[in-house]
Parts: sequence; C-alpha cells; structure tokens
Amino acid sequence: MRTRFIALAALVLMASGCKPTPETQQAAMVSPVGTRPSLGLMTTLPLLWGEQASFGDILANEEAPGWVRGALEERFRLEPLDVLDGAALAGVRLLVLAQPRALSPQENVALDAWVRGGGRVLIFADPLLTAHSRFPIGDRRRPQDVVLLSPLLTHWGLALSFDEDQTEGKREVVVAGQPIQIEQAGTLAVTDTAECAISGQGLLARCAIGKGRATIFADAHVVAEEDVEDPAARQRAFEALMRTAFD
Repeated sequence: MRTRFIALAALVLMASGCKPTPETQQAAMVSPVGTRPSLGLMTTLPLLWGEQASFGDILANEEAPGWVRGALEERFRLEPLDVLDGAALAGVRLLVLAQPRALSPQENVALDAWVRGGGRVLIFADPLLTAHSRFPIGDRRRPQDVVLLSPLLTHWGLALSFDEDQTEGKREVVVAGQPIQIEQAGTLAVTDTAECAISGQGLLARCAIGKGRATIFADAHVVAEEDVEDPAARQRAFEALMRTAFD
C-alpha cells in the first residue's frame, strides 16, 4: 500500500508540474510482486547468494541480498537458471547473462531460437574479469575469468576483442547516456550484415535478432565489483543498461 501511495504521489507531482524527488521516482519503478515480469538470470558471479564456499554457507548466510539482486527484484520476478534450454526459457521473456559459463552447443541453439522468437537478453561479457574472488584460479566456484561466448556472438555477426595494451585500472565512459565505470573492458564490432548498433566506444552492442533483441556490454565491472566509491552512480549505470535492453 505504501509503495502504491508513493507512486501515485509521484504521478500527481508530475501532473502538477512539480519535479518528483529521487525517492518518489525510485518508488514509482517498484512494481507489485504479482505484476512483475519474469526475468531469467544465469551468472557465475555471486549476485544471488554471495560468494559462499558450500551450500551450508548459503543456508547460514544471514547477510542481505547483494545490490544487484535487490535492484532486479524491485522490477522483476527472478528466475535463476542453471541451464538454457527450451523448458527453462519458456517461462521468461527477459534474460540477463552476467559473465556466464561457457554454453554448450545445444544451449547456444536454444538461446538463439528464444531470442529470434521475441526474447530480449542483456549480456555482460567481460574478456578479463578483474573482480576479486576468494577462490583460486581453476576452482569451479570462481566466477568465469574470461567470457566464452564467441560461437554465439559470431552467429549474431559480432566479434569481442581485448586490447592488452589498454590502460590498467578503472576508467569512466558514457554508455546509454550514463557515466559507467569499467576496467579492462573489451570491444565489440560488427563482422557481418547483422542488424547491430555499436556505441559507447565499442562497449555496447544492440542487435535486432528475428523478433527479439540482444544487448551486449563488453565488461562486467558494473555488476561484479562490490566495493566502489560511488554505489549510487553504479546503480544508475546498471539501471541505464537495463532500460536500454528491456524498455
């Protein structure tokens, strides 16, 4: 009830010519649970449960959900996905792949068919993930250090490259009209007659694929890094990417 009241207040302010506050704007974005669209999420990043060593640690974890999970649950009903196939994708129209594991040939086919049928996917594809992990290289619990989506991107007429001579450390670029902090990011380019628009200094690709759309961002720093100087700016950047992909 409180959310509905604040959202209504925001609309009244807009209609009267007054500028809504950040609080009313944020509340207006929060949809009642029953009306939220379903959004599938596949990731190797600790976005849902945090980076836990075992299933027992997950059950014992009393910390609040990570900020990405919270931001998504404000607008969507989250559907965590371990595998991409017809059955898993049948119930969702929106999908986020955040530094996913390597997909099998069957999963590539299923995902491609799902997008062509009208699905929309936002992919965070980092060629060199810099986020800290408690697990050593080679541990299956560690996030995917190098994204392995070349077969799918090639099929869509895209190439993801990495410049080893780029300046190390964090830098800021403007993508989707919003400053976004990146680190050791990739570059996307069109390799075929794909209907893709490249922007943000090669960081962002928006592709029309059949009846659907794929949005690819060549970095995962915005969702992978927990400790940042300006969390509010990071969330605004994430929301700008979500709007670009799904609105």
